[in-house]
Amino acid sequence: MTDKKRVLLVEDDLNLGQILKEYLELKGFETVLARDGQAGLTAFAKNAFDICILDVMMPKMDGFELGKEIRAINSDLPFIYLTAKALKEDAIKGLTVGADDYMTKPFSMEELLLRIKAILRRSDHQIHNLLEPIELGKFTFNPEKRTLKSEKSEKHLTTKENELLKMLISHQNQVLVRKLALQHIWGDDSYFNARSMDVYIAKLRKYLKDDENVQILTVHGEGFKLVKFD
Repeated sequence: MTDKKRVLLVEDDLNLGQILKEYLELKGFETVLARDGQAGLTAFAKNAFDICILDVMMPKMDGFELGKEIRAINSDLPFIYLTAKALKEDAIKGLTVGADDYMTKPFSMEELLLRIKAILRRSDHQIHNLLEPIELGKFTFNPEKRTLKSEKSEKHLTTKENELLKMLISHQNQVLVRKLALQHIWGDDSYFNARSMDVYIAKLRKYLKDDENVQILTVHGEGFKLVKFD
């Protein structure tokens, strides 16, 4: 039995992959190295991991496609993209696929380690905290019981309302990217699912109207932001 965090590292550069694997193992991570996207998916399907580090440009299956496959199997598992490209479009694509972070080569291994630790802390924090009741202004949100209570009312949330509010809270004061929420909750970002999400956002706004200091803002072209004013 081990308490070590398990990392899936998918990198087709033989030297970089081996160096990163040895470095992460030296820092206390149990690390599985795959050399292409298809091998990465096979390794992912056979083992449980705490975080994935994915190269973007790989043979057989690129990192974006692998990320989508991972998200389809486990919507909560965090992952980081590594790429030689410094294009803004690639960074946006990586994040909308559902990546938690994005690093451009060459990068410092120490910085990668810090980002891994930060993501794992946040992931652990969210998993534990989002099972417990959460104070949100005048409301108490209980994600386990799917209830949103205030002195005036108690709402029993649907599964999608509950998941959407959890995601908004976990991204509080930050933009929840529309595509990320659609992929996580609906499974894809089709036009009809996007319209469905807008309906659920409208419902949550209605539920929260008793406290004007808690608002869900629309960030045009990006997504939504849950803010709590003092």
